[in-house]
Amino acid sequence: MSQQAYQKTLAAPTIFAGIGVHTGEHVRVSLRPAAANAGIVFVRTDLAGDNRLPARGDLVVQTRLGTVLGNAAGATVSTVEHLMAAFAALGVDNAVVELDGPEMPIMDGSAQPFIELIDRVGLRDQDAPRRYIEILEPIAVIEDDKAAMLLPAAGGGFELSFEIEFDSSAIGRQKVDLAITEQSFRDELADCRTVGFAHEVEALRAAGLARGGSMDNCIVIEGERVLNPEGLRRPDEFVRHKALDAVGDLYLLGAPLIGRFEGVKAGHGLNNAVVRALMGRPTAWRWHPPAADLAEAV
Repeated sequence: MSQQAYQKTLAAPTIFAGIGVHTGEHVRVSLRPAAANAGIVFVRTDLAGDNRLPARGDLVVQTRLGTVLGNAAGATVSTVEHLMAAFAALGVDNAVVELDGPEMPIMDGSAQPFIELIDRVGLRDQDAPRRYIEILEPIAVIEDDKAAMLLPAAGGGFELSFEIEFDSSAIGRQKVDLAITEQSFRDELADCRTVGFAHEVEALRAAGLARGGSMDNCIVIEGERVLNPEGLRRPDEFVRHKALDAVGDLYLLGAPLIGRFEGVKAGHGLNNAVVRALMGRPTAWRWHPPAADLAEAV
């Protein structure tokens, strides 16, 4: 995979709105350009005080059915993973995400609407080199039959494999293995939607979750059937959405990866756990290109 030499940000602001899949609240969002080296920062415009939430793995405060960022002042923003996946795939290094509520809009349940919004305004190069996190040693987080692993990649790019298995024959066992590039994300993952189970809806809503979920933004499974009238976008849409989630969760490392991610029955919790494990072992990764090379280039 060819690597991006310079950091990128949005060429212009863009505004959209939608409902949160868990809160059910209507939220307005503005995506804005940001300075080089600023990273991705979410800003809760409805809150006073410290309302900024940098998109970093160490600021993830909850991972039940979505990735939630939080700061020391108690501000949170949930369901950030689909937008983060779009940013990762398109190579957006720096952006400000302003929203007037606690949860990113779910849109259609995939990353495709975010890709289209970013495409509409375009991107621009910035006068700062892009750096990558290169995996040097295997990192694994294993819980029973679930696992999330980061490994060196022989090809020098970013590879991802994901495997799931559900009792429902509507899903069963599925696996996807891809070299992740902008084009492969667009072609293979971007339009794959999140999934929900009809029998879990009542309990989730009692817990304050899934209040905005519907067949407009989620594949709904009941027993062995897909309830959505239009059916699936792909036969293995379920595992491809899990891969999409992982792309977004891994981008909370704060830089793109040179390495391979392998997920087995993993979710947001394990994705974040392997991010934290990597950050906690400095010998397992390095910056690419090294700082010395950047200084020499300047």
